[in-house]
Amino acid sequence: MALHQRELRYVGSMRAICFAVRWSSLTFFCCNPHSPDEVRYYYIDCLPSPSTPKKGTILLIHGFPETSFQWRHIITPLSNEGYRVIAPDYRGAGHSSKPRGLEGYTKASIAADMVNLLELLGVCEKGKEKVHVIGQDIGGMIAHSFASRYPQMTASVMLGECPQPGTNAYSEICHDDDLWHFTFHQQGDLPELLIAGKEREYLSHFYNRLSNRNEVWTPDVLDFYEETFSQSGAIRCGLDLYRAFHMDHMQNYKFLRDNGKCNVPACALFGSESALLRVGQKQTEELYQDVTIVTVEGSGHWTASENPVDFVDKVIEYISHH
Repeated sequence: MALHQRELRYVGSMRAICFAVRWSSLTFFCCNPHSPDEVRYYYIDCLPSPSTPKKGTILLIHGFPETSFQWRHIITPLSNEGYRVIAPDYRGAGHSSKPRGLEGYTKASIAADMVNLLELLGVCEKGKEKVHVIGQDIGGMIAHSFASRYPQMTASVMLGECPQPGTNAYSEICHDDDLWHFTFHQQGDLPELLIAGKEREYLSHFYNRLSNRNEVWTPDVLDFYEETFSQSGAIRCGLDLYRAFHMDHMQNYKFLRDNGKCNVPACALFGSESALLRVGQKQTEELYQDVTIVTVEGSGHWTASENPVDFVDKVIEYISHH
């Protein structure tokens, strides 16, 4: 499959330049230098084969410390099932811009970025189509913000491996010893100073500690993420996602109080061996009326990497009913 790239511009309260890549297993990802007055979004856009019946669109939202690269094992299988698959690097991650400003890293703000991207691509235009939104880790927080704020655009939502700020479950778990990094990452400036030059060692701690299959973290994968998060501003932006948690908590709490539970079909998608599995059902039932609980067998936190075959099977099984 050939590699194609195109540029889209959004003109409004912000300027965005989006680079689309038609997916190939041999794709080489690249982007142009970022200028200070632009927010650029790098994304993968994988269309199903022309001979495959079209079933809809899936929006994949990665977590931290990962990028759209985390979906490398599942994009093609999902597309082969007839789905258009869109997988961006959200602001601050990967090849996308790394602007300053904490409010831009609230999950509601990033969800609004996703809406802009979909509109640029002609998806959900004038309500003609709803998308299946799948988020993992912090991407799951963004996915919740998307589904709850834009239910008219959402066919279903799958929330993977994330405590949800604004829920009782989040308040109960966020100070657990296993989540010590939630507090550390919210400190001003100090984490960046301590992590600088040690990106590989620091990130590898989380990849391995939260995984049930450490063999998936090959040297090539670690090389990719070391290079990615050694970019200027990359760690700062990742930490700003955590520093915005207190705003996420208040925004989600207020939104739930004022609007009630979301009526979008929701699935809590957790690894069968994940320490976060215990909060998955409880928090999702706090937020949604229609809740399904699904586990990826043999997986820890990094479900799409640890067992991509079962991940794809569980996704297809769920979204095919919505």
